[in-house]
Amino acid sequence: MALHIIKLCVGADSVEDLQSWIDDRMADRRASGRPIEQIHTTRMFPRRTDEVLDGGSLYWVIKGVVQVRQRIADLRPVKGADGIDRCDIVLDPVLVRTAPQPRRPFQGWRYLQEKDAPRDLRTAEGAEGIPAEMRQELLELGLI
Repeated sequence: MALHIIKLCVGADSVEDLQSWIDDRMADRRASGRPIEQIHTTRMFPRRTDEVLDGGSLYWVIKGVVQVRQRIADLRPVKGADGIDRCDIVLDPVLVRTAPQPRRPFQGWRYLQEKDAPRDLRTAEGAEGIPAEMRQELLELGLI
């Protein structure tokens, strides 16, 4: 069974803001000739690597609420310019919206069991452009 990771998305105000950041980073990599992959670097390397790589996702907490996830493609050990060991989390650049789930602030990342992970939101045809507030109301009504 997959084991997920949950992390605060510091600096992003919305899922759209995170998507814009991802798009910019991918364009920079493309322009510089580096491999086209999204990488998020974090200090600690997961010890439960096999479980995370068995279908795990990184769930992003944006403004105190889990709102989106990305599939984890790989975990790579790297050494920073300061000589400190770190972990490159290689992510699928596709964002999958999830049911909103409030979370208190925490440092670093945490494991997230499958049973505790918010469900993916169903995508109704034409629902992609719905404003966040309206999407939340529709979710609470069980319409998406």
